[in-house]
Amino acid sequence: MVISEDLLWDTADKGTPTVQRLLRTAVTAGCAALFVLALWAYSDATWAACAAAAYVLAEIAYRVWDQRRLVEVRIVVGEADGRAKLRLRQAGGRTTEHDPHQVARVLIIRDNVVDSAKLRLRLHGKRVLFGRPGRPPAVTTWRRTCPRAHIRERNAWWGMPGVPD
Repeated sequence: MVISEDLLWDTADKGTPTVQRLLRTAVTAGCAALFVLALWAYSDATWAACAAAAYVLAEIAYRVWDQRRLVEVRIVVGEADGRAKLRLRQAGGRTTEHDPHQVARVLIIRDNVVDSAKLRLRLHGKRVLFGRPGRPPAVTTWRRTCPRAHIRERNAWWGMPGVPD
């Protein structure tokens, strides 16, 4: 097991783009409101109001999901017993520490177009933790750190844009 403090997963965007999301939601809601007002006089436009409400609810659900995504996975040495632990930091600021033997599966999905990857991490008896896109990590470090985990990497399923297959 690796004892030194290594960085297993790191993303460039660790913050939450709150202003951008709120601006996008406000512009979309405003355009939908103008569309509803323009059509309301001539026909029944309740479907447009329902679509705008569904969009706002979907944006809220995405924000809640995005706050739980991993932005950093680091190997740290525990203070009490000196054993290595995985420190998982989420986008919302929550940090948890887990034993590396609790990791059941690690899937790294490499992007075909740009030099980035996505992470899916499953702990024993828990849900899947998703990582924000980041630089592709070294798989050998994951294998040394989590010896019981099923570690796999694959390329994304889409091809290069604009290049015929």
